[in-house]
Parts: sequence; C-alpha cells; structure tokens
Amino acid sequence: MVRPLSDDLRERVVAAVLSGESRRSAAKRFGIANSTAVKLLQRHQATGSIAPGKMGGHRKRVLEPHRA
Repeated sequence: MVRPLSDDLRERVVAAVLSGESRRSAAKRFGIANSTAVKLLQRHQATGSIAPGKMGGHRKRVLEPHRA
C-alpha cells in the first residue's frame, strides 16, 4: 500500500504551482507523478486543504445483521 505524501511535500507542491510553475514541472521537480500533482491541486482548490484523504477504515460485516 502506498503511503500518503508528507504535509511538507504537499505544501511545497501547492506553493510551487500557485507561484506560477506548471503542475507537470512541479511534479517532476518534487519526484511525484503528474496525476498526483493534479489531484493534489484539485483537492486544494475544492476544499482549501492539502490533508490526505481517508485510507481504509472499518467496514461492517455483510452477515452481521443475520447473526443471532
């Protein structure tokens, strides 16, 4: 499973793009995928946050309601 990027790296990528650098060149400079930079900026524009999304979590069992 892939680990989330550090908050510091997220902040640097967003700052670079907001200062005029393209998403593609920022991704190359920081060693991340182009799609990661695009999604990071989309999240920043939509929510104003750079925090990673929730990964995993507790799922209820499918058969739980049927157990006696």
